[in-house]
Amino acid sequence: MKHKLNIDTWVRKEHFNFFKNFEEPFYGVVVNIDCTAAYRFAKNNGVSFFLYYLHKSLSAANNIEPFKYRIYGDDVFVYDQINAGPTIGRDNGTFGFSYIDFHPSFEDFETGAKKEIERVQSTTTLFAPKLDDDIIHFSSLPWINFTSLSHARSFSFPDSCPKISFGKMTENDGKLTMPVSVHVHHALIDGLHVGQFIDQFQELMNSGI
Repeated sequence: MKHKLNIDTWVRKEHFNFFKNFEEPFYGVVVNIDCTAAYRFAKNNGVSFFLYYLHKSLSAANNIEPFKYRIYGDDVFVYDQINAGPTIGRDNGTFGFSYIDFHPSFEDFETGAKKEIERVQSTTTLFAPKLDDDIIHFSSLPWINFTSLSHARSFSFPDSCPKISFGKMTENDGKLTMPVSVHVHHALIDGLHVGQFIDQFQELMNSGI
């Protein structure tokens, strides 16, 4: 479900109108996230580290309202819930797009995610049966300890979904870190909100639950 945001009373009305018509309205940052506690929890409990950090990042995004904003024409809508649209790799070296519903409970999220991963890996098609803007585009590059990242984009295709990418986890003096790239539409999300997302994501990764 989604509802229309009243742009006329929105404190960011001028910012929205300024950035929404940019040829490239997306900007991004890369930060290193401490994964030590999260990786230990995943391994100790026999769960997928990928699904664990995917759930934590999606939980953080759902707690930051601007990450739930989407542009439709000249209007902004606010989704009640944002879901995950991660790329899923296959044994033949290709990947497919997926659609995974968000659940506050990791166990419920994990159940649905495993079913969707199985579906993607048993098919050869690129696109998920369900396509909507109520997602964050996630991708994982576990082979690359990147320090910057850009995305392939079709500028003629309207898109306001955030894009979050995860890199290779590395260890230094017993501390595990992973680069995370966050790209967002500047008509909807400012640096303040990106910082709030990063802080909350790190807090959830440290929680050990």
